[in-house]
Amino acid sequence: MSAEELTEHAHPVAVPGWLAALCRLFAGIGGVTLLAMMVMTVTSILLRGVTGRPIPGDFELVEVGSAIAIFCFLPWCQINGGNVLVDFFTQKTSSRVNHLLEAIGDLLYLLIAALLLWRLFHGAAEMRQYGEQTMVLRLPIWTSFVIILPAMALLVASCTATLAGHLKGARA
Repeated sequence: MSAEELTEHAHPVAVPGWLAALCRLFAGIGGVTLLAMMVMTVTSILLRGVTGRPIPGDFELVEVGSAIAIFCFLPWCQINGGNVLVDFFTQKTSSRVNHLLEAIGDLLYLLIAALLLWRLFHGAAEMRQYGEQTMVLRLPIWTSFVIILPAMALLVASCTATLAGHLKGARA
């Protein structure tokens, strides 16, 4: 067997079409956010070099944009089996065993995602209540959660769907 034959590959499972479409939409939002951050960063650097004055709060916008992009990409990564896979022990195991192990991983990820969603919800509410803002632009921090919370809820739904798919694969 060649090294390529022994390398474990992800076992993505079928998810409902509406879920895949929502995950794709959020990944698109993450991509547009990254593109906007790139354009803003290049523009800020050019302005700093030419006029000596960058875009005010550019680092704040990159921080907020990075958080939004990361959370938007997580559900897409989950439904495509794109998370890190440690295949040292599973290279020669059956498909059923691999699905079972991935189901266990999905369950752990689901529990973590649900916990994060719960805490992010409360964190956003507190930030809104206390009026927490960014330092330079004075942007309300809670507004970024308008996208982050639905992205996390979508990750919970994605973990649930992949868990069900892997359990089905383990029984087959």
